[in-house]
Amino acid sequence: MIAPLRRLLAAGPPLLLAAAFTAPAYGQSLVTLYEAARGYDATYQGALAQYDASIARAAQAKAGILPQVGVQAGVTRTDYDIEVISGAPRGSATRAYTAQNAGINASQPLYRPAAWATYEQGLRQAEIARTVLTTAEQDLIVRVSQAYFDVLAAQDTLGLVRAQKAAVAEQLASAQRNFEVGTATITDSREAQSRYDLVLAQEIAAGNDLQVKRLALDTLVGQRGSAPLPLSLPIVLPVPLPADMEAWVTRAQDAHPAIEQARLGVDVAALEVQKAEAGHKPTIDASLGYNVSRNPNGTVLTTVGTVARGPNVGVVLNMPLFAGFATQNRIRETLSLEDQSRATLEATRRGVAQATRTAYLGLISGAGQVRALEAAEASSQSALEANQLGYQVGVRINIDVLNSQSQLFQTRRDLALARYNVLLGHLRLRQANGTLTAPDLLPIDATLARDGGRPADPSVPAPATGSAVPAAAPPTSR
Repeated sequence: MIAPLRRLLAAGPPLLLAAAFTAPAYGQSLVTLYEAARGYDATYQGALAQYDASIARAAQAKAGILPQVGVQAGVTRTDYDIEVISGAPRGSATRAYTAQNAGINASQPLYRPAAWATYEQGLRQAEIARTVLTTAEQDLIVRVSQAYFDVLAAQDTLGLVRAQKAAVAEQLASAQRNFEVGTATITDSREAQSRYDLVLAQEIAAGNDLQVKRLALDTLVGQRGSAPLPLSLPIVLPVPLPADMEAWVTRAQDAHPAIEQARLGVDVAALEVQKAEAGHKPTIDASLGYNVSRNPNGTVLTTVGTVARGPNVGVVLNMPLFAGFATQNRIRETLSLEDQSRATLEATRRGVAQATRTAYLGLISGAGQVRALEAAEASSQSALEANQLGYQVGVRINIDVLNSQSQLFQTRRDLALARYNVLLGHLRLRQANGTLTAPDLLPIDATLARDGGRPADPSVPAPATGSAVPAAAPPTSR
């Protein structure tokens, strides 16, 4: 199963999305629901649209170094009243004529330092847009995984509460029978009834929580009735590789999109300084055109109709001399903003390093908690059996059995949640150091049950594992 998933991930979203809609009716894997969310989630779709807009905005910066071409055409009608005031006999007359002109003109920047700096900024802005989209993709992976395992945790909780209800009901019936034959007091029955009523309330709360979690997952993936696959039995949990916290931190410095974004921000700020300094520099443009001017009625001074046409070529130099100290102050401003960008980069590096260490330690702690809870589950099972036997021979009271049952089921709930947290912890660790991608879901997907609870694909070597203990069956009173 893993090999087809790898081929689907390599093939891209279309095939993956097709796989999502042809998933088995008994449940969907994490990869299947992730691909469904990738094509539906409004937050991610908004990030995609923002990425496209940012790419288009960055491409606009190239216009400053490319030729500008335009066509002009016009007709002018002029009416003059002419009065002779010297050099000839005094008198007055009127003169009306039409002027027609058309032309095509082009200009090409030859030396514009500010325009080239703007163009370089556009390239950096496109890279920044890519890092922002990468961050959105990583966030979507974690959100889908969180919603997926929230549903599984809610299902486990409801199942365990119902199993506990059955066990308490059996203990209640036993206490009532013992009371009727005179081998137990009414206190045992009332204690069991109280615990049964409490479990009923917990069952209602657990059922409502499961519905809420399912609605959240359905809203995220755009499907109704999403049915996540449970974990396979026995549970096999992956371990972080490499098993070195500083190796994860080192990789984060090179791969994290937030660090890359801050680094590109420093480049953009440095180019802004160059743009400001260009305020002291000249600009040189080349111009080329072809124009036609037609005067069928002559001009103001002659009645001879003329047509003039021809090309023109030129070079234009502009040299700034004084701008009221605006350029000097702009340079000082951009230098300060560059220092701010460098400080932001350093703060981002420190924050990423801290988040990566925190995620790694949390994952290691979670794996240790799973091992401890597995041992606690076995101990709680033994304690329950001992208390049930003691209750039958009269050395334990009913409340001892009820407390043992509660402890066992609470331990199982904690163990299930701890396992889900470990699986999520792997994704959060990769998100913290910036290396999380869709293929990283494959080892997590391999822990899910298929074909009646077997692992995803026994022919594929399993990832590095920690302890693996089958989940114990619900206890039954004796």
